[in-house]
Parts: sequence; structure tokens; C-alpha cells
Amino acid sequence: MRNEQIIADTEDYKERFSLALGRVREIPEEKRVREPFRAWFEQEAAFLSDMAELMLKKERGEFRDASLEELREQNHSMYRDILPENYGKSFGNPDFSADILGEDYGQLFSFLYMELRGTIVYAFEDRVWDMLISLEIFLEVYQLFTDGELPEPELIRESLYWYCSDYSAEMMDRRTRECLDPGLSFARDIIMKEDIGDLRYLYRFGEYVTENEEQTALFLNTLSEEEIASIARTWTEGYRIGFEVGRKDIRKKKTVNIRYRLGFERVVRQAVLQFREMGLESIIYRSATHAVNKRQHLRIGYYGAVPNPQFEYDHRNDAGIFLDEKFVTRKLQGLRAAYEKYKDLAKVHGGPACMEVFGETPFTPAESQHSCALTEEQQKEQVRYNNEAGQITNRYIIGSERSFTIIAYPVPAIGERFRDIFRETVKINNLDYRKYQKIQQKLIDALDQGTAVRVRGMNGNCTDLRVALHTLTDPEHQTNFENCVADVNIPVGEVFTSPVLKGTNGVLNVSRVYLGEFQYRDLKIEVRDGMVAGYSCGNFASEEANRRYIEENILFHHASLPMGECAIGTNTTAYRMAKIYGIADKLPILIAEKMGPHFAFGDTCYSWEEDNAVYNPDGKEIIARDNERSILRKTDPGKAYFGCHTDITIPYEELGSITVEKADGEEITLIRNGKFVLPGTEELNEPLKDLAESDMMNDVK
Repeated sequence: MRNEQIIADTEDYKERFSLALGRVREIPEEKRVREPFRAWFEQEAAFLSDMAELMLKKERGEFRDASLEELREQNHSMYRDILPENYGKSFGNPDFSADILGEDYGQLFSFLYMELRGTIVYAFEDRVWDMLISLEIFLEVYQLFTDGELPEPELIRESLYWYCSDYSAEMMDRRTRECLDPGLSFARDIIMKEDIGDLRYLYRFGEYVTENEEQTALFLNTLSEEEIASIARTWTEGYRIGFEVGRKDIRKKKTVNIRYRLGFERVVRQAVLQFREMGLESIIYRSATHAVNKRQHLRIGYYGAVPNPQFEYDHRNDAGIFLDEKFVTRKLQGLRAAYEKYKDLAKVHGGPACMEVFGETPFTPAESQHSCALTEEQQKEQVRYNNEAGQITNRYIIGSERSFTIIAYPVPAIGERFRDIFRETVKINNLDYRKYQKIQQKLIDALDQGTAVRVRGMNGNCTDLRVALHTLTDPEHQTNFENCVADVNIPVGEVFTSPVLKGTNGVLNVSRVYLGEFQYRDLKIEVRDGMVAGYSCGNFASEEANRRYIEENILFHHASLPMGECAIGTNTTAYRMAKIYGIADKLPILIAEKMGPHFAFGDTCYSWEEDNAVYNPDGKEIIARDNERSILRKTDPGKAYFGCHTDITIPYEELGSITVEKADGEEITLIRNGKFVLPGTEELNEPLKDLAESDMMNDVK
């Protein structure tokens, strides 16, 4: 078995690495494999040789003396093959791979191509073991082709399967340690020790770097130390206040995980120092590289520019190569063993502080005919893994003791008014929470009189939803809605609840929305007793492709999801910024959700913490922390949680009305024709007053 080797035996790995590298370097001269496969092996052998040589050069210190121009060229060369202009003839493209190598082989070789891309990271981080197993799986597959006959595709699939399965424990161990151990400080060392006035530091990470990242760093270098400290303080204080508001003791924690996009190192450096003042050391780990550790196309951790979103999307279901019941069981065993090994580190981990970016052109993927797809059985196994992995994680990083915070800033790709938009975003992230807290309480007081909330669309939006609310048995001391200001979820501006599922019915519709990295057009979700009962969008010509798009990226392979949240966004200042600068389609959901009512499908906002009492500033307990699915945690946790929470916002210009339905049949109108009409909330309309009606309609058209 491959995993009989002890990972700590570095010298043994270096010897094996040297032998494997020597063998890889011989391949281009051998000509032992027939075309068209020879071209694939020769190309990948050259790439692996280059990455191994890069690792050796870094070890010798040669890399540090390169000029900025040399570093740019080297960085571009590592990612050139998958850039959009070259992707049509890249073996990383499953369709091209299938066209050249045949349908039976193309998908397998495209998977291996993607897995070997991780050697870029291993070279920069000097991860000998990861580099070694990459070389060895390449050589193992190569050997299958050297006797002059084409091997059966199943033999290749078996090699890839056992590579993933046999090494899953080691991969899970490394990934878990990365998430918990501040001693793994590769990225933090660059951030804290390099001269970040010298843009060459960006190329020390091994991530793809574009003008966008360079210009972000250059812009931040123009700001004063006080401005940078203030930007960082908004972020770190949000994290600290999250513990305070949740009545959790931050003094029990020793680490915080920082997740961000390259270019913001000056802010991150300040954040590291500010967290240290709180007694927290920062853990900054990279988004996953091994297929075993990835979650579809999502990048969890720090990362650079995405060379080609289509490449990432085409490989989102690469787990289809190896995912089965035995693999999932083994991976769960590996995760459990890793957490047990690092349980002392897990106990003192406080959770993530995330910084999102926005401004890049929204991505709408094209359908690939030969990408991996999960079978129905594999989808069930993926759901099983997500559910059980969530329970394992919560056992060691206790949900009731951890917190998080999340904030977002624009990047230069947003356009020539980037600097103005950045400064406006800083203002939005620092709005007076006391003003919003007071106004939002007016909304909550009205909402708490109701049995349901009715939401209707306008201007072509066919939304008509009735959301059932929990019954307050003691209205003097209880409330359904949380008065959310700027702590864990920055910027300020929403009230939210966990709906009662039974009786929550209707249709949610948005003309255009940007969720995660993907744009959706004319998205419609039918809700029946709080559960997703139907869905469609207008992204693709094929209805089947549209449904699959939603199933993979909103439902995450669940047959259905509950409505875990109903909220009303109140940040009309953010809405004004979006309209004035024409960037509504580029805002992340973090800001967009504050610009109208939104509904989240998946877990509630209180998942894993439902039994912890939560209070609003007025002292009332928020009792709507459960729904009919989450309450199953007491009898069958596997049916209670879904491991996802996707917010979908209706913008004000598509919002006809929000009304509160009372038990006696009376209604209280909160919003009519996109404007707040409840007495005491009219001030929220001020930022909207001088926006021309034509501007209000631009995005709808």
C-alpha cells in the first residue's frame, strides 16, 4: 500500500523524489508511447520537470534575485496553457482531451492534468511528499502505455482511484493541520516579512498574478498607515464583536483563520497585528490543490487570480473519478483521525475572518460535454460526506464557541472609477450601526405582530411568496427577527429569521443575480411547505442544462433544500452606490443581500448553535432559531443539516411589496414599490431620492 510510508521520513522521500524525477526527465526522449498519447505524456513530463526544477532553484535561493519582469514571465508560463485564449487546445479542457485522446480516455487524462497542476504549489512551498506522489502517479499511468498496446480505460481509472483512496488519509491530515496549525506559516511569513512595497512579493506565493492583483497592491500602498489600520480594524473588530454579541468568550481562543485574495497583503498584515493584540495568531492557508480535498470549484482559503473560471468549472465534479461508498467512508475516517490528532489545536480555534472581493466580470459558464458528472449514487455519497464531515468538525471546533466575520472590497477590474468605489465601500462598511439598529427595530416590532410575511415582485418579477413565522408565546420577551448590525456580517443592514417551513409557499424570482462566482438569469424557485419544489433559469438554451446548473451550484446535489432564512435588507446606501456606479451585477451577495429582501436555501443562520440563546439589543430573545428540519438534529443529525446556505436577493426595483399578515386578517405594509413606507423607516429612502427612475430600471432591462 502506498500509505505504508511514514510522511515524516523526509530523507526517504527526497531519495524517491530524485529517482522519480530522473525517470520523468527521460520520457520525452523515449518515444515508447504511441500518438496521440505521446504528446500528452511529453507535455506533462516537461511541465513536471519544470516544477521540480523550480522547487530545487527555490531551495538554492536562486528565485529571490529574479526581476519583476522575469517573475511575471515565469508566472505567466506556469498558467499559460489554461488561459482562455489557449484553453480550446489544452488537455485541461475535457472536451479537447476527449477529441484528441478519445472519449474513453479524455476525461481521465484531463482529471490527471488538473491534479498535476498542484505541483506549482508544491514547488513554492517545498512540499516534497506532495511533489513525489504527483510524479509517481504520472509514472504509474505512463507505464501502462509503454508496452505498445493501449491499456483498457478501466486500468487508468483504477490507478487514479487508488491514488486518491490510498493517500486520502495523508491528504486529509495535511489539510486539517493547515486549517488549525499556525506553525504552518508559509503565507503569513511572506505577508509579515517581505517588503510589500516591492511587487515581487506577490510572486512568492505561487498563485496566478495579473495586473488586477498588482494594481490592488499599488493602490493600497498609496494609503496612509492610519487608513490601512482603520480598514483592518473594521474587519478585526467585526470578528471580536461577533464573540461579544454571541456571548462567547474569545479569551478561550488562540487562533483565527484569515481568508483573502492576493493584493490585499498590506491590510492583512495589519489584521494579523490587530488579532495578535486580541491574543489570536493568524492561520492563512491556501485553497485546496488535491482533488481529494476540494469542494467542487470553490476556493476556500487564500488564492490569487483565477486563470480561467471555465477550467475551474469544467473540473468541479472531478470527484466523479473516485467517489464511492468505500472512498467516502475512508475519507471520513481520515478526517476523524486528523481532528483527533490535532484536537488541542481545534479546541482553541476561533473560526474564519474572510475578505471577499468584487468587480470582475460575472462568469456564466459554458456546458462541457465531457466534464466529470456525479451519478445519482455519487451525489448521495457526496451529501453523506458533507453531513458527516460537518458533524465531525463541529465536535472538535465547537459551534457554540466559535464565530466568524466577513467583509468585501472592490478590485481594479471593476473599472476606471475603482478608487472612488473603493472609498465608497469603506464608507458603507463603516456606516453608523446605531442608526440602522433603531430603524430596523421598527421593522421587527411590526414583523413580530404577524403570522406570516407576504413578498410580491413588480416590473416583470413574478415573485409571490408567503413566509410563515413562529408563534411568539411571550411577545414581551421574545422576537422572531434578529436585528443584524455590522459585526460578523459586514456591512450593516438586515433583519432576518428562520421561517416555519409548513405554510411557506410560493415562487421566488429574480431577473439577474450573482451567487458565488456564477451569474443566474431569470432564476425561479418554487417553494412548497418551505422546501424547494421546482426551479429554472435562463442561462442555457437547454432546460436540462439550466436545471443541472442549479442542482450543482444552489442545491449542491440535494434533492431539495429548506428555506433556512427570510430577511429584509435595509442598506439603501449600498444600493445607491450600486446604481450610481452601475455595479449592481458585480456586487457580492454579502452586500447585495442588504439591498432588498433575500431568502436563503439550506441551513438556518443558527446551524449547530440552535440551543444557544441569542438576544437582540432590546433584550428580547430570538426564538426563531430552528425549523422542522434543523430540529431533527436531536434525533437524526444527518437529516438536520445540509452544509450550505445560499442567499438570493430581490433588488428594490423589482420589489412590489412586503406586508405583514396578522392573525386577525389585518396587514401592515413595510415596503411598497421599492420604498419603505412603515412609519419610522422612511429615512431609509433618503439615499434613493435623487436616483432617476430611468437609472432605477437600468439593471432590470
